Amino acid sequence: MKQWKHYALLVVFLLTFGMIAACSNDTSKTSESNAKQETKAAFPVTVKDGLGEDVTIKAEPKKIVSLIPSNTEIAYELGLGDKIVGVSDFDNYPEDVKNKEKIGGMEFNVEKIISLKPDLVLAHASSAHNSKDGLKQLKDAGIAVLVVNDAKSFDDVYHSIELVGKATGTTEKAKEIVDHMKTKLEEIKEKAKNVKQPVKVWVEVSPAPEIYTAGKGTFIDDMLQAIQAKNVAGDQEGWPMFTEEKAVALNPDVIITTYGYYVKDAVNQVLARPAWKDVPAIKNKRVYDVNSDLVSRPGPRLVEGVEELAKVIYPDVFK
Repeated sequence: MKQWKHYALLVVFLLTFGMIAACSNDTSKTSESNAKQETKAAFPVTVKDGLGEDVTIKAEPKKIVSLIPSNTEIAYELGLGDKIVGVSDFDNYPEDVKNKEKIGGMEFNVEKIISLKPDLVLAHASSAHNSKDGLKQLKDAGIAVLVVNDAKSFDDVYHSIELVGKATGTTEKAKEIVDHMKTKLEEIKEKAKNVKQPVKVWVEVSPAPEIYTAGKGTFIDDMLQAIQAKNVAGDQEGWPMFTEEKAVALNPDVIITTYGYYVKDAVNQVLARPAWKDVPAIKNKRVYDVNSDLVSRPGPRLVEGVEELAKVIYPDVFK
């Protein structure tokens, strides 16, 4: 985009001083020709996927099937929504996914996918090992299958976006998305420096009787660190299960739930727990429900998740 702006300014300059001539038309045609050649030169393209395997995409994909919501969100953000012909049963964002063919959940429908005649299938490393046979059938049908890396950090997410961008001929857009995410995250971190007293936070990703939380090595833990909040379960790995007694003993100042979209009135349920009545978060009614997808789905909206957490944990700082 910047190149075109510079070109436009050059044309204005030449017109102003009466120097534009027929050569400007030739330059324009040459630029268009070069742009077309660059687009064509992008394919075939070979990329290393999330399993470390080289995948060659012979031509710019015209039809894409996504097997997991995070891949779908990345593809839409890259401007590929019109090319997506199939998504998983779990897809819920953006709204347009409701208009796409559903290809199944954890066990995708191979026949359905093949019938959609995609050029590219976006798979995911988190489920690829359990779907080897199905993915092989897709490859045997002549469909390019790109296994996107299983992101565990923001840097991993940036790589996922760049990987899909390269495979679909949208590298510039991918760079734009990643740059925006990085800038926004740095702005949030800078603002978080105004936090005077870190707040102790308990994040509940699954309610009683089997209470699960987010430990280190999760996006939620990274997000809390980014906004100067203390994850009371930060000494645990991954997604540990806690007894109610152990959770209460952590004595958090704020409680975040991430399951409000499938548990009715999640906040009030937590506030009403008898065993938690002396916990500061309950006493001060500092229990909030946030959108699970924003804080756990490895895609472009993760930074929105950081901001949402910041606003409920530190409302005075993040107004």
